[in-house]
Amino acid sequence: MAEFAGRVALITGGGGGIGRATALAFAQAGARLMLGDLDLAAVEETARLVNVAGGEAHALRCDVARPAEAEALVQAAVTRLGRLDYALNNAGIEATQEGTARLPNEAWERTIAINLSGVFYCMRAEIAAMRANGGVIVNMASALGLVGFAGAAAYVAAKHGVIGLTRSAALEYATRGIRVNAVCPGFVETPMLERAGVTSDPARRAMIEGLHPMGRMGQPDEIAGAVLYLCSAAASFVTGHALVVDGGYTAR
Repeated sequence: MAEFAGRVALITGGGGGIGRATALAFAQAGARLMLGDLDLAAVEETARLVNVAGGEAHALRCDVARPAEAEALVQAAVTRLGRLDYALNNAGIEATQEGTARLPNEAWERTIAINLSGVFYCMRAEIAAMRANGGVIVNMASALGLVGFAGAAAYVAAKHGVIGLTRSAALEYATRGIRVNAVCPGFVETPMLERAGVTSDPARRAMIEGLHPMGRMGQPDEIAGAVLYLCSAAASFVTGHALVVDGGYTAR
């Protein structure tokens, strides 16, 4: 029997990259899915891939920076699928390429709104939905939630904040059947890095790969595996943890 059979997982940022890979992995393990993303066409495509493979997935457009939309996504999971067992708060945007002193207000505010406040809004609704039966929340942080990176102040600040938020919530709900953890990937080959020019520029790609002692970037499936582990019974004594999956990036 698949480990997550009969359970319900919610994923934000489900339209591609890590979100899509995690959706497919959850579905293969038996979970039913509620998927949210700002790009409706992309998240509908993820749902289609899940359904074609024999799983069950529903898609909804969601801007996690808007509290009402985050709450509506969680409510849709409960209404359509009857419960909420797992949540991956994965929606996020890439770092800007500005030094701190030149970082525009708009870029700072947008990055914090999506990458940090969006995680909070989703968590708040997810915890409320999980209070009756318990559950597991995984927040997508980053290796850059543990170390600095020049030219990415807003992104780094947001991801550090995600780890702090994760640890605080884990303490609050440790005796209430809700585990809260984070995953901290290194640089992973996703559409986000493509938009940032990392994967399309050979020189920049080589530079980024060289920051990882393993000599390469990660793959979305590798991060999905970490998410499923944290949601599984094998991680039943794990909460408040920031799991690093970074090819050695932060070990230097």
